[in-house]
Formats: sequence, C-alpha cells, structure tokens
Amino acid sequence: MRSTTSTIQERPAVEEASSAFKVPRSLAALADRAGFRFNGSEPWDVRVADPRLYRRIAADGSLGFGEAYVDGWWECDRIDELCHRLLAVDVDRHVDGRLRFHMLGDFLRHTLFNLQSYRRAFQIGKRHYDIGNDVFETMLDSSMTYSCAYWERTDTLEDAQRYKLDMICRKLELKPGERLLDIGVGWGGLARHAAQHYGAEVFGITVSQEQQKLARERCAGLPVRIELMDYRDLQGRFDKVASVGMFEHVGVKNYERYFATAARALKDHGLFLLHTIGNHVTVRGQDPWLEKYIFPNSQIPSAAEITRAAESRFLVEDWHNFGADYDRTLMAWWANFERGWPALAPKYGNRFYRLWKYYLLSCAGYFRSRRGQLWQLVLSKRERAGGYRSVR
Repeated sequence: MRSTTSTIQERPAVEEASSAFKVPRSLAALADRAGFRFNGSEPWDVRVADPRLYRRIAADGSLGFGEAYVDGWWECDRIDELCHRLLAVDVDRHVDGRLRFHMLGDFLRHTLFNLQSYRRAFQIGKRHYDIGNDVFETMLDSSMTYSCAYWERTDTLEDAQRYKLDMICRKLELKPGERLLDIGVGWGGLARHAAQHYGAEVFGITVSQEQQKLARERCAGLPVRIELMDYRDLQGRFDKVASVGMFEHVGVKNYERYFATAARALKDHGLFLLHTIGNHVTVRGQDPWLEKYIFPNSQIPSAAEITRAAESRFLVEDWHNFGADYDRTLMAWWANFERGWPALAPKYGNRFYRLWKYYLLSCAGYFRSRRGQLWQLVLSKRERAGGYRSVR
C-alpha cells in the first residue's frame, strides 16, 4: 500500500507542544455532528497519535483518514461504530471546499471513463481476490462464501451462509439436471451447494486465478465447471442464472451490457437471481480508500440504476432487502480474522492487519448507517408463464 507519509515528512516536523494536538475548528464541528470526539474517552472516539492527522484529513478526506489509520497515526476501539456515526449523518455533505474539489474529481473520473472496461476486467482479481486464499479461508465460513449471510434463522455464520445458499437455490426453483450459470463463482460455495443438494449442472466464471484454482479443488467430482472468464465472453444457454457479489464490479457504464448478456444466456422460461450490495441513493464513484486499497474499479449501484438497465429485458419478480445482515456478517468475518491472525501475521505483517481491520469494520459501519443495502432480485423474462411466488 502506498502511503503519503514521505510527502508529508517534507514539511516541518516540529510543532509547538502546546498546540500539537489542538483540533481544528472545522474538524471538531464535524466530529460533534457525528457524535464522537478527537482524543475523547468513548470507544468510538479517535485517539490521535500524530497531530499531522488533522492536516491529512483536510487535504485528502476519507482517503487520508484511512491511510493515516494504517500508518498508525490514530487509534479507535470501535472503528465500526465510529464509521457508523460518520455515515449516519452523511458527513461527506458537510466538508469544506478543498474536499468538495476532490469529490468532484472522483465523480468526473467515474462519469467520463469506463473503469470496468473489458481491458480492466481482471484487475480486481489480481489486486483483491488473489491476495492469498489463506486470508479468506481464515475469515470466511467453511463454504468460503464471500457475500452477505442471511441471519434470520440462526446465530452462527456457518448456518447463516448455508441457509443463504439454500435460499438462492429455492428462489431459483432449481431442479435436478438443470444447467445453472454462476457469474462470479468465487470459491465455489454456491456451485457446490447447487450440485450436491439440487442435482444441478453448474458452469461458473471468475476473474480470479486463485479462486478458480481452489474452487475447482472444492468442487472436484461434481458436475461443476469453473473457468477464468469475463462475463462479456459468455456463450450458451442456461435454465437458471445466479450472480452473487459480482455486480459491484460491473460499473454503471456496463450495466446494460451485463443485463443483455444475462438475458441472452437465460432460457425464456428460466429465472435469474442477482445478489448485490446497493447504495441508498445514486452516486458516482465509491469511497476513495476502498477503491485504492480494497476494490479497485468498483461501484455500488442504486435501485434506480438497476431497474433502468434491466428494463425491457427482465421483469422484477421479487426484491428482497436484508442489508442489516451485512453488518453482522462483516463483524463475524472480523472476529474470525482477528482470531486467526497469529497464523497469518508472519506472512502479511502489521500494515496488512491494520488495513484489513479498517476495511471490515468501516464496511460494517456503512451497512449499520443504512447507506448500504443488500438486495436479492429474482428476475424473469415476459415469456415465463404462471408468475412467481416469493421465497424466504
């Protein structure tokens, strides 16, 4: 991860001791609006270790704030609750002119350029999903399902993910012998479940070499084929289509092509399940820290963007929102990661620990604030007769 530390160190390093930790008035006002303090005593308060933090936030906003945490410039016992408080009051609407200029630049970059083009399709695999299967094996449940669990009927991550996979198969009305297309197969959790418990023949695609390798091992002996492929190269027709936790990497400029591809792949009487994170309003771009260090070239859709792109190709048969469950899922992933960290530490080091901690807990705060949603849509073509009964 590239830090801005070297740039900042070119400035005078010595500050007056009496004013070194004085909070600028504008940042103190933002903190007061969000219900936390700099150098306060609550678990969600920010304890400043380096007074240059304030200048860094003023210059780089949420990017500088996240980078400063990884660099050790501040600590907080409850990052999840801190981020929840910031996002609950839409703190990005109350920033000063310099930060608004940075936000405008991010908006223009996502508006003018196709950051999820065919040429860039495999970057997310290399930079995130290929970092090391041992990280994800430590963090996830035994099915290695890297998407929101469904907690309504259980208190364990293992059962919540198993129920979610089964709910997807039931929503799809999956039957023995049917061909299921899994767009963004991950480590094969859904593919294996559909083949083992529903007798489906599964074709899964991913842009991650490490996912493909491990998924093939986990699905060995089952009627499951997993290929390294961008969705735009798909051929063939399928009885059912599922896409779980992949649509966030498609990008608004490609939504119509994505839905056109899914419609071409789906037989006229089939069903298509789309499982995706959603944003409460339409925005361009995403949090700059997440884009730089976790999910490059990614974008969270709004409900309006999804329906606009799917219109004329699909009917919306069912729209299921369980976004609050992602907060709980992320906290369970963090607990697993922290518990297993001693085995990972020699390989990955302290900066990776802090980066991953900030990623998981800040995302939990995003869903807790209800800016983040989790949607499962069941879509069909008009040719499908008889309607559809929702499943939970």
